[in-house]
Amino acid sequence: MDKNNLNKGEIAIYKNQQNEVELKVKLEKETVWLSLDQMTVLFDRDKSVISRHIHNVFQEKELDKN
Repeated sequence: MDKNNLNKGEIAIYKNQQNEVELKVKLEKETVWLSLDQMTVLFDRDKSVISRHIHNVFQEKELDKN
């Protein structure tokens, strides 16, 4: 995939020359959707950490699961 020409809804995660994560994304209606695996790469955290944060978002009613 050409990282400069993403199709609608596609997300690409790359590392730059300094080994830092770069996220290339095409937005749709100002919403970005990432899988748990993509978030672990982006934030360089274990899946359990990301899962716990997501759980807390719903538990504290910051977002509705639906």
